[in-house]
Parts: sequence; structure tokens; C-alpha cells
Amino acid sequence: MGCDRNCGLITGAVIGAVLAVFGGILMPVGDLLIEKTIKREVVLEEGTIAFKNWVKTGTTVYRQFWIFDVQNPEEVAKNSSKIKVKQRGPYTYRVRYLAKENITQDPKDSTVSFVQPNGAIFEPSLSVGTENDNFTVLNLAVAAAPHIYTNSFVQGVLNSLIKKSKSSMFQTRSLKELLWGYKDPFLSLVPYPISTTVGVFYPYNNTVDGVYKVFNGKDNISKVAIIDTYKGKRNLSYWESYCDMINGTDAASFPPFVEKSRTLRFFSSDICRSIYAVFGSEVNLKGIPVYRFVLPANAFASPLQNPDNHCFCTEKVISNNCTSYGVLDIGKCKEGKPVYISLPHFLHASPDVSEPIEGLNPNEDEHRTYLDVEPVSHYLTDLINILLMKLSRRIKLISSYSDTGTIGDEKAEMFRNQVTGKIKLLGLVEMVLLGVGVVMFVAFMISYCACRSKNGK
Repeated sequence: MGCDRNCGLITGAVIGAVLAVFGGILMPVGDLLIEKTIKREVVLEEGTIAFKNWVKTGTTVYRQFWIFDVQNPEEVAKNSSKIKVKQRGPYTYRVRYLAKENITQDPKDSTVSFVQPNGAIFEPSLSVGTENDNFTVLNLAVAAAPHIYTNSFVQGVLNSLIKKSKSSMFQTRSLKELLWGYKDPFLSLVPYPISTTVGVFYPYNNTVDGVYKVFNGKDNISKVAIIDTYKGKRNLSYWESYCDMINGTDAASFPPFVEKSRTLRFFSSDICRSIYAVFGSEVNLKGIPVYRFVLPANAFASPLQNPDNHCFCTEKVISNNCTSYGVLDIGKCKEGKPVYISLPHFLHASPDVSEPIEGLNPNEDEHRTYLDVEPVSHYLTDLINILLMKLSRRIKLISSYSDTGTIGDEKAEMFRNQVTGKIKLLGLVEMVLLGVGVVMFVAFMISYCACRSKNGK
């Protein structure tokens, strides 16, 4: 009987040891299996999970607009008074709902090319009003004319046409007109070969962005979704030196296994440059642990604050010899039109930039730009506040907008079940096996030793 008991205790200890060893081995093996599966499924080619979501995003993406309604247009026009604005919004449109087109795989260099169709559908339920709401704003055509045509004789002719068309520095237009275009009465009289349609985002609907050529990750998973060329080029021809380079992805996704120390680089055709985000915090988004990467103030800093930005500085008056910051002149990529961008309400901009305007309230929590990225699989779960302002040469405010793409409940549940849930389950199994095995081994060995000691007496 003593032998049977000892054999049972030894057997229990052996089983515990086996479970512990199996749990320990499963940890690196399980990690390797996860890594192998992710590397296979994030490749941008037919049949993978990533490709299906990449062709047409399953996340609803909204573009929200806030319009700065000028409250004292007559005072500003007559007396050059400080401009007073009142923010109204949001007015929401659904975007990025169209699938990528002209998708072509190139096995020679492991790339895939495509164009992204543009489209915007107004969402009344997520808006404070309708597309027919009117706003008093800067007259884009009148403000841009002297900037585009600098010859004094031509400007004299243009001034007479401005008066003839009964146009002025400010105008009242509907939201739909301001964003997507309207026939301008002043430009209709201009004899030069120029488009008579004006709009902050004109043309947009029924256009495409691209051609993009990105790495599909088949040869090197760390390069998946990174842009190789945009419109056939690796540079933009807008800026000097390295500022002109096209870096990173298009911000819709990033290579997998994102670490906190990584700088996420991405290119935006809207702002005509590459930009970057750095780790800010860990966030739980609908049960999914994500890393929140934030656009730093340094991205729009002056060369005095951030020497790396020297090649974004232009000779425009707005730069004050490159000492002002927080605003970027992108006129060169907008056919020479006087267009500037900044974060909303001139967040992170120098005080002299917002000084002529009353009614701005920059707030870090509301107006910063951030990306929420699931670190293991590379999925972008939230994209918020790619916010820009369209400005005239004298920095008269028109609008700001936000791209917001938050993962839906159904998509979040699917992601938890297929990705984070399975990773957590595997981790739990590993810990249970290891824990139970160690406890069993120790308990049975102690019992065995105690039994031997008792029998020895």
C-alpha cells in the first residue's frame, strides 16, 4: 500500500511537471504562432483579412466641419477692426465609403497600386443643421485675386471687376456652397482662363486620390502599407530637402507589432506633406487595448524651435522670417492659391498668429490630432482630429474640419473575438498550465517527501 501511495504521488508530481513544462514551452511557441499568423494575414493580397479591410474599410469614417461665422464683416472691411468669429458645427459627412479602385499587384517589387475614390454624403443626424445653413465668411475669390495676380495694372482691372460684380471681402454662402463649390460672380467676369467655381474642397466628389503605390508586405512585413510612390513619384516637388519626401503610410494602417518607442509616419495629400505622431498613452477602446499616438507640437513648430522644420518655411509674410509657428503655407500644392493650414483654433501656434481674431479657444483635449493603433495586428481602430483651417493671405478664418473613424460596436466585437480574445485566451491557457503544473509538482513532491520521511521512522 505504501508503494502504491508513493507511486501515485510521484505520478502526480510528474504530471504537474509535464503541465508546467508544457505551459512554459507554449509561451514562446504560442507567441511564434501568433506572430506567424499575423504576418500571413496582414499581407495586402487577395485572401487575407487585411486585404479585405484595406480594399474597403469596415469602419465608418466621418468628416466633420466647424464653420467660423464672421460676426462683424462691415467693421473689418471699413475699419480693419479685429475680426470676430463664432464657431458653428459640427456638420458631418460620411467619407471613405468607396472601395479602392484600379488595384494592381506588382510581384517584382512586392507592391500594390490603387486610387482612392472621393465621395461625401451628408449625415443630418450627426449635424447641428442642414447643408443650406448660411454663413458669413471671407470671399475666397476676392481675397485670392491680388495674391495670384501681383501686377499692379492687372490688379486695377480686377478691382473694377470686383465692383462690377458687386462682390466684397466678405460674403454669405450656404455650407454646401462653401465646401463643395459655387459659381463666383466676380470670377465669371475675369477674362483669364480660370475656373469660375470656388469651394474649400472643390473639386472633391467624383474625383480620386492617387495613384498610390504601397508595399504589400509579402517580402518584408515591416514595410506593409508604406508608400513607395504617390502619383508616380517619391517626392512632392513642393518643399526643399527632406521635407519634400513622401514618408510612411496613408494613415489608414501601419505595419504590425507597433512599439511605444516607434514614430508613426504618414502622408496626407490634404495637407501636402508627410507628418508624424508619437506615443501618448495606452487606451482601452471598446475592450481593445490600443496605443494612442499624438501629433506633437513640434510638427508645426518654427525652425527656431525645431530645426528640422527649416525646409517647411516659406518667404510669405505670415512666417515673420520663420519666427511664427503653428501655420503652414501649402499654396504651392494648391495651384498657387493662398491656402494655409493649422490645427483648429490655432492650437500650438504663436500668439501673433491668432492676435487679429477674436473668438478662438484652442484646447489640447478637443483640438489635438491622434491615432489609436492596435499594437499587435497594426489595425487602426480610431482616427480623429486631422483638423485643418483654410485661411486667406491675411489669415481670415473660414473653417476647420475633423476626420473621425471610430471602430463600430460590431467591428469591435469581431476584432475582440478573432484577435485580442484569442490572444488573451492563449495567454490564459499558458498561465493556467504553468500555474497548475507548478502547484501540482510542488504539492505532490512535498507529500512524497513527507510520506518517505514518515515511513522511514
